[in-house]
Amino acid sequence: MIIDRNILFRNYFSNAKKYDEVLKSDMSINSNWEKLLSNLTQIGKENLLAKQDEINWLMDENGVTYNVYNDPKGMQRTWNLNIVPFLVHQDEWKTIEKGITQRAELINLILKDIYGKRELIKNGIIPQEVIFAHRGFLRQCDQIQYKTSKNLLIYSADLARGPDGRMWVVSDRTQAPSGMGYALENRYSLSRVVPNIFQDINVKQPSQFFYEFNQMLIEAAPQNKENPNIVILTPGPHNETYFEHAYMASFLGYPLVTGNDLVVRNGKLWMKTLKQLKQVDVILRRVDDVFMDPLELREDSYLGVAGLLDVVREQKVAIVNPVGSGILENSGLIPFMNVICKYFFKEDLILPQIASWWCGQKKERDYVLNHLKELVVKRIDRSNRENIFFCEFLDKKALNALKKEILLAPYQFVAQEKISFSTAPNLVEDILEPRKIMCRTFAIAKNDSYSVMPGGLVRVAAERENLFVSNQRGGISKDFWVVSDDTQTNIQNYSWDSSCRISISDINDLPSNTAENLYWSGRYLGRALVTARYLRMVLNRMNNVEYNERNESESLVFLYQSITHITSTFPGFVGKGSEDVLKNPLKEIISLIMDENRPGSFAQTLSSFNNAYYSLRSLWSKDMWRVFDGIKKQWRKFIEDDKYTIADLSKLLDRIITRLIAFMGLIEESILVSQGLLLYFIGLQSEQAMMNVAKCRSLLVFNLDEQVQYDILESLLTSHESLNIYRYSYRSYLNIENVINLILLDKEYAKSLTYQIRRIQKDIDRLPNSENSESISICKKHISEANTKIQNLNVISLLELNHDRTLRQNLDDVLAELSDLLHETSLAVSDTYFNHAYQQKQLVNQNFPLS
Repeated sequence: MIIDRNILFRNYFSNAKKYDEVLKSDMSINSNWEKLLSNLTQIGKENLLAKQDEINWLMDENGVTYNVYNDPKGMQRTWNLNIVPFLVHQDEWKTIEKGITQRAELINLILKDIYGKRELIKNGIIPQEVIFAHRGFLRQCDQIQYKTSKNLLIYSADLARGPDGRMWVVSDRTQAPSGMGYALENRYSLSRVVPNIFQDINVKQPSQFFYEFNQMLIEAAPQNKENPNIVILTPGPHNETYFEHAYMASFLGYPLVTGNDLVVRNGKLWMKTLKQLKQVDVILRRVDDVFMDPLELREDSYLGVAGLLDVVREQKVAIVNPVGSGILENSGLIPFMNVICKYFFKEDLILPQIASWWCGQKKERDYVLNHLKELVVKRIDRSNRENIFFCEFLDKKALNALKKEILLAPYQFVAQEKISFSTAPNLVEDILEPRKIMCRTFAIAKNDSYSVMPGGLVRVAAERENLFVSNQRGGISKDFWVVSDDTQTNIQNYSWDSSCRISISDINDLPSNTAENLYWSGRYLGRALVTARYLRMVLNRMNNVEYNERNESESLVFLYQSITHITSTFPGFVGKGSEDVLKNPLKEIISLIMDENRPGSFAQTLSSFNNAYYSLRSLWSKDMWRVFDGIKKQWRKFIEDDKYTIADLSKLLDRIITRLIAFMGLIEESILVSQGLLLYFIGLQSEQAMMNVAKCRSLLVFNLDEQVQYDILESLLTSHESLNIYRYSYRSYLNIENVINLILLDKEYAKSLTYQIRRIQKDIDRLPNSENSESISICKKHISEANTKIQNLNVISLLELNHDRTLRQNLDDVLAELSDLLHETSLAVSDTYFNHAYQQKQLVNQNFPLS
């Protein structure tokens, strides 16, 4: 097929001297890309744009995010995948694969030497400052021995095509290389949305690589333990790549844990579960080195486990990758890599790297200072918080300041040749544009060598002339194809040997933080739904006030005051200054709905639910992500407007309530009761029961005029979604006796307080018996007392008025007691099953700067 370059490559090159993956300088097409371009042409421009929109929608719907710190658009930025993949032919890939394997072997030996014999330093191959002045060198890891096949079990390299047409190594990633999960999601999304883009192209699938990845984790277990307990350690949902942590936990079937889920006891590492401690054999970590053990490393870290390094020394747990491997992400090593390769292997590096000069040597330092304008300068242990100096763009003052920094501590700096990496086509609007790209591929230890992933993750510069290729700077991703002349299966079959796989199949094995987030997801969801329904009811009453102004105004004042009591947002409508608040009630209600910084507001409850929910993303289905994303979209769309009418607010709550109910229905499809959903149910019923009590105390205790009482009873039933059930059940004029019977005492009605308390007691009885039997008995004692009390209530007694006939004192006293018992039950559940207070402290303070 003839490729219409005028359609695809209109104004593609503004400068034909730049090296491009597809087009040669004479504008002829690289033969490796011809079939892909043919497929793109066949799909057509309009369909390509439509499919790109569908990919964007799918990423958004599936909750694929990359967290960008301090992003004004919100931290959870949707992952960007461009429809045009990047490809490398297998003939070239064989060389790349060989080079990656060589480099992984080499870096593994460097790691072993740095924390072992240090022959590289003793023999003058590496200056000692390159190692000891780097923040990644941890003396606490010195001389630790490992029984795994390699010290470094996962290696990742960032690659880019250099000016000589070969792939160059730009940087090494060794602590906790990210990108595997995103690469999998990219392949899945592209093959789902645009299957015809693969037509007649033999693309290698990563299935075997991930099978070997899983096997590597299993084989890393100490003493070749069968069915080892493997966990994935995450810093938490605010980490930039948290989506991937949860994705890989779900994909591999291993529990996702935080540092609070783990504890060291008797020289071993244990996972805290609802019932007991369960020994951990392997950690796949996504936490940086210095945060892994607050007892020996950063004492202010809440991300790691106190005493973990000592368990590693005793070879009772394997960490992938080992603590201390951050020293290998050291640009100061790059100038010496070829010499190191010759020292260990008696051969040159297969893959070239950027020409680099370490400033700790006089000759190299003089060269750097004399040619500074032509170079790129960085610290040898540069963190994301520290700049790379592109010196060609610095003015004279900035250059002089940089020279002073270098001379002050020359061993901390490395300079590199400025080179222009290749570009590849990106679909932008309706044309292809060249964008700078960088590839990341992965190697894992396999027997005595390494296995390399066929492909990986490709990142693309956000703008056409942008030098930076960074996700934090708004980068885009591509699917990475390794294409072959041999026929390949397009079936992505990911399966593990079931005899060597541990899965969380029982509530007894549930990590404590996961259990706590399930519980609080139920609490926040229940609170959000009850609050939204109550505020919607009040708004609808406000909207109808003109039809019955005299009675409604008195009723509304009562309802306004009840809002403050139910949500505990004092002073509000009842405290100091309430007269002024009542003059403009809509302002207060808008604050209660929209102010995320106000404790008790609907916005803050929704935000808290988002945090608990996001921490559990490895458990939830994609349908749940779509529903919850719909809630966030409705919310974001609404808050862009700063003028809210009563009708607008009511419609917003209508939409959110509908989605919250849909979400609640989907939860039971995502996780079994026996796997932890029980905790969600306890949290949900507890919160709804407590808010049920609060509503009844606010609306039923006071003795009101007949018409006002009628309005209040109708409001209560409406907010409780019980008005139709009341009419069907009693077929009578609203009266308080029947309302109390239905809302508080009915044993069969799922929204009655009696039913909710019985359900809480039943579910708590099903919780595992933890080691703290005394706390369990307290849980059961409080809820049992509440159940007994409500079972023995008599509605006639509850209706009795006090001596001045202003309130139903018995009813208020009983509800207050039930509120206290429910609160005590909740505290006892938390103390028994979610206690993360244990923490060890260093005896001597140590200062580890942020890396």
